[in-house]
Amino acid sequence: MGNTFGKIFKISTFGESHGGAVGVILDGCPPSLKLNIDLIQKELDRRRPGQSQITTPRNEADKVEILSGIKGNLTLGTPIAMVVRNKDQKPNDYDNLEKVFRPSHADGTYHLKYGIQADSGGGRASARETIGRVAGGAIAKQLLKKLHDIEILSWVQRIHNIDSDIKHDEITPEKIDSNIVRCPDDKIASNMISRIQELQKKGDSCGGVIECLVRNMPGGLGMPVFDKLEADLAKALMSLPATKGFEIGSGFEGTYLTGSEHNDPFVYSKDKNRLKTIANKSGGIQGGISNGEDLKMRIAFKPTATIKKEQKTVTSEGKEVILKAKGRHDPCVLPRAVPMVDSMVALVLADHLLLHHAQCQILNE
Repeated sequence: MGNTFGKIFKISTFGESHGGAVGVILDGCPPSLKLNIDLIQKELDRRRPGQSQITTPRNEADKVEILSGIKGNLTLGTPIAMVVRNKDQKPNDYDNLEKVFRPSHADGTYHLKYGIQADSGGGRASARETIGRVAGGAIAKQLLKKLHDIEILSWVQRIHNIDSDIKHDEITPEKIDSNIVRCPDDKIASNMISRIQELQKKGDSCGGVIECLVRNMPGGLGMPVFDKLEADLAKALMSLPATKGFEIGSGFEGTYLTGSEHNDPFVYSKDKNRLKTIANKSGGIQGGISNGEDLKMRIAFKPTATIKKEQKTVTSEGKEVILKAKGRHDPCVLPRAVPMVDSMVALVLADHLLLHHAQCQILNE
């Protein structure tokens, strides 16, 4: 019921924000994949709360426990279950929110759909659910690296109205993680951090844009019509908490161009022994199928909904109230959302790689 993602390389996440634990069951991972368990933990560390002064102070180590599917460091081909215990949950912070619908939160819609919801911390609507996605995505990234040396790089491109213009050929994982806001331009990053802290002091929040680049993409991934690669990427990334927009390639800017300006001629690359495009305006996908160019995407995240300023809202009975939220929340979700974006892209690509092999390569072996 909406908790499972993927067709072959498939994850199912479970757990609530202030429950006993959160986690994931990953099914469909090929056997005998040599895993670096430390890399799974590293991705969770990039996502975890309390990692800097611009993230929520909730103190969670987010140590992963692998319960099944691995022998030593090799995958068995059976379901891989991973769990992270909640150690610093404070459900009492939400006692005053019972049946009070927080503005721009999922409280009201969960109540409309189910008639009941986990009152503390948003339950399944909390970004804490993404722990399972990041753990599963960390395995997907290792599979992609082994099979095609695919590299997924996401970074904070904009915070509020502070923009950056990063040259894609200069992006490295080290530059992305060189500062707490995860913008690989240190000067712009400093301005972004100051803006987040400024709004944090006012009890307010902000959003922004994360950009994602995928290098060493093989051609041929994606299916025509309903299972286009960009359609599955859009679904994956728009399923993340707080997302409000997705672009690939020229995106909305491309609508300002004429056809003759936007069309991107093919050329033959002797170095790579394949067709390529001159400007990659399609962002690496044409007709729903990858063309071998880098994937280039942008994902918009709204401002954090929980703020400390007083706001008008209503209860489930329709009574008007003034809400001043308590609890521990990020003034800006983007720095911690970077590994979430990485993971969802990795899960889509791993799934499509296995689908492509099953349909189009099995007779060529």
